[in-house]
Amino acid sequence: MTTLARLIESCTELMSDIGEASMRNVGDGLLRAYRDLPADRRAEFFTHLVEAYGVDPRRVDSAYAAWSATGPDKARAAAAEIELVDATEPLRQRLFRRINHAPGATHALTELRSDLRALLPDHPHLRALDHDLHHLLGSWFNRGFLRMEEVTWESPGELLDHLIRYEQVHPMAGLDELRRRLQPGDRRMYAFFHPATGIRPLIFVEVALTRGVAADITPILRPGPALAAAEADSAVLYSISNCLDGLAGVSLGSLLIKQVIDDVGAALPHLSTFVTLSPIPGFRRWLDAQEAPHLRELRHRLTGLDLSPEQHRGGSAEVDALRPHVVAAAARYISMAKDDSGRPLDRVARFHLSNGAEAWRLNWPADPSVNGISQSYGAMINYRYEPAELERRHEGFVRHGTVALSDAVSDLLTSHPGSCHPASPPNERKSHP
Repeated sequence: MTTLARLIESCTELMSDIGEASMRNVGDGLLRAYRDLPADRRAEFFTHLVEAYGVDPRRVDSAYAAWSATGPDKARAAAAEIELVDATEPLRQRLFRRINHAPGATHALTELRSDLRALLPDHPHLRALDHDLHHLLGSWFNRGFLRMEEVTWESPGELLDHLIRYEQVHPMAGLDELRRRLQPGDRRMYAFFHPATGIRPLIFVEVALTRGVAADITPILRPGPALAAAEADSAVLYSISNCLDGLAGVSLGSLLIKQVIDDVGAALPHLSTFVTLSPIPGFRRWLDAQEAPHLRELRHRLTGLDLSPEQHRGGSAEVDALRPHVVAAAARYISMAKDDSGRPLDRVARFHLSNGAEAWRLNWPADPSVNGISQSYGAMINYRYEPAELERRHEGFVRHGTVALSDAVSDLLTSHPGSCHPASPPNERKSHP
């Protein structure tokens, strides 16, 4: 029997009338068979799940007719509603819940979804399956099951290895770079953990305590004298990395950032400012596609420009001349470039603005790394988190598409020719301290 045939047979057995002990054993066998399945056969297995374990259209039609025909009898209406809900739930969700009886199944299903997501661009018919897994994993990884911990240099070596492996924003070459981010007194790192994933974090955030708001990533990443926590006035969240692609779309980052701000603020109440120092990953691609003459000239001058700190430590007339134009273009991109659904085109901007942060300050040059140049010509942005304003700004963004901007960022939209468009969506101005 082929591995694919064993998988299909295991699914059939799991959906039969078996007890919990049998579910555990069959589910375990199914997951082992899936691990043995060649990568080029996964799409066949996923297609089988979509086609064999969907909804029964006749049951849905019957349940809907019964529900729509209920009269004033509340008990009858409740029963009809329950049947309608049950009828519209794909059998796949029941199958995954039964698989989840197996040891280590929750983590295994996140990995399975990661494999599935890699296939979606070429197999869009599998999106219903991804939706089912997203729904279930969102329930299994909700806030009630998560545990936040501060990670230190004394944390287990396996955990430290995970941090090096999964750092996505500012990659680390090894333990020496990790030590710089963990050991000094002006550095903090926090992570969410879940019982199903053990010592492997779901997501982690890196924090630098600074005097004044950092506008350049280089001093944060390079070794240097530590600032005493009592002398800091700002907390800069400069990196947030997901460790499980299978949890994409499950809201973890927003929860982690807000809890980190609460915990750091409680431990260090003298801190007055909480900001990020964030990449602008789509800025270069957007700028390279613009046809306005002043933007074409800007990218021509940026191409090949040496932005290394060594080159410009003493100041550069060329950089100083370009800076106002670069940050003005970045302000336009952050506040006005939209995707098809009307949300900010930049994925990092969508994340922070939907959390209730404001676009507070544009910085250039701020990231001279190869990745920083390729993403944004070296530009970065501070998003400011003000606990008292988060809920109001979140509601404004979700309900009305309002992009919260400091006065400094708003002013950039009108300070340079062609930087503003009369049909731009609403922005909220906020004074720059």
